[in-house]
Amino acid sequence: MTTTTYQQPTAQGYYGKFGGAYIPEMLHRNVEELQSRYLHIMQEAAFQKEFRALLKDYVGRPTPLYYAKRLSEKFSTNIWLKREDLCHTGAHKINNTVGQILLAQRLGKKRIIAETGAGQHGVATATVCALKGVECIVYMGEKDIERQAPNVARMKMLGATVIPATSGSKTLKDATNEAIRDWINNPNDTHYIIGSVVGPHPYPDMVARFQSVISEEMRWQLKEHTGHELPTHVMACVGGGSNAAGAFYHFLDELRVQLIAVEAAGHGVNSGMSAATTQLGKPGILHGSKSLLMQTDDGQVVEPHSISAGLDYPGIGPMHAHLFDSGRGIFLSATDEEALQAAFEVSKLEGIIPALETAHAFAVLHNYKFKAEDQVIICLSGRGDKDLATYMKYL
Repeated sequence: MTTTTYQQPTAQGYYGKFGGAYIPEMLHRNVEELQSRYLHIMQEAAFQKEFRALLKDYVGRPTPLYYAKRLSEKFSTNIWLKREDLCHTGAHKINNTVGQILLAQRLGKKRIIAETGAGQHGVATATVCALKGVECIVYMGEKDIERQAPNVARMKMLGATVIPATSGSKTLKDATNEAIRDWINNPNDTHYIIGSVVGPHPYPDMVARFQSVISEEMRWQLKEHTGHELPTHVMACVGGGSNAAGAFYHFLDELRVQLIAVEAAGHGVNSGMSAATTQLGKPGILHGSKSLLMQTDDGQVVEPHSISAGLDYPGIGPMHAHLFDSGRGIFLSATDEEALQAAFEVSKLEGIIPALETAHAFAVLHNYKFKAEDQVIICLSGRGDKDLATYMKYL
C-alpha cells in the first residue's frame, strides 16, 4: 500500500492504486494552482476561523447525533442517525461548498461553476454564491432537472443560472462533462466547485476534508451519549461518495470500526440498469482521476441507473475505490424498490423523511446482522423534500 494512512492520498493524489490527476492541457494551470495552495489556505488560522463560524452560524452545525429508538428496537441493536438533513439547504453538501467558496475567494476567482445530480450540491453552491455575491452557473442533466424540479426552482431563486446537459443519459455524468468543458473555456476567472470526492487531485482529498466535520462531530457526540467515541459500524450511501467520505474520515484508521458503504443497485446489480460500481466496475479514468468505473470491454462508459439522482453515477471516488480494493470498507447495494421501502419505513418509525439517496443506506439494515450491543451510526445525508414527487407515485 502506497499510503501511510487511509485518510491521506500521496503527493500525487493516489489512494493505493486509485486517484491522480488526468486532465487536459488547458486545465493544468488551474489544477496545479489548487494542488500547490489548497492545504496551505485551508490550514490558515483566518480561513479556519471563517469556515468554522459559517458552519456554526449559517449551516447550523453541529448537527445532532440522534438515537433512533424505534429503528433500534426493530433491528435489535443501537442505531444512531447523524442528522445532516438538518443542515441549511437540507443536506451535507453545504459543508463542502462553504469551504470551497472561501478557497475560491482566496484564489481570486470571480465565477463559480458546479455540476449537480440530485440538485442538493447545486442548491448548496448557489447558496454560498448568493452569500458571497459571486456569479454561479450550475450544470444539471435534463433528466435530473425533470425529477428534481424543487431544487431547480431553489437554485434559480438563489440567482444561479441552471444549464441543462442534453447529451448521453442526461444525468450527473453528462452534467460533469459540461462543467469540465466550461472550465477549460474559462480557466482564469473560474473555480469549479466539485460536489463529490471525485475529479482530479486535489478534489477528492479537499472535499473529504471539508466533509470530515461529520465524523469529527460523531466521535465527540457518541462519547457524550455513551462514554465511548468509537461506534462499531458507520453506514452511508455512496455514489461519488462525499457524505460517506465525511462520515468515514475520522474512523478510517480505526480498524475496529466497520465502514459500510451502500451503492445503488437500481433494478438489480445484474439487470443492466444499476449503479453498483464496485460490483460492476473495472479500473478506468473518468472526470480526471483513476478509479473504479462501469465500462464496456473497450472502455466506453456504461450508463448507470438509480431511482435517486444523486447515486446515478457510473464511477466512485478514488478513496472509496481504495477502501473497497483493500477490504477496509464493506460495499453493499440496495435496489430502487428496497430503497423506497426503507424510506417509507424510516418515515413511519422515526418521523423523518430521508432523501432517496440516504434511503439506500437504511435498506441494508434488513440483511445485515448486528449484535444487541453494537453502536451503529447511519449518516442521514439529506432530507426527502426533493423526492416527494417520486415518493407520491408509490403512496
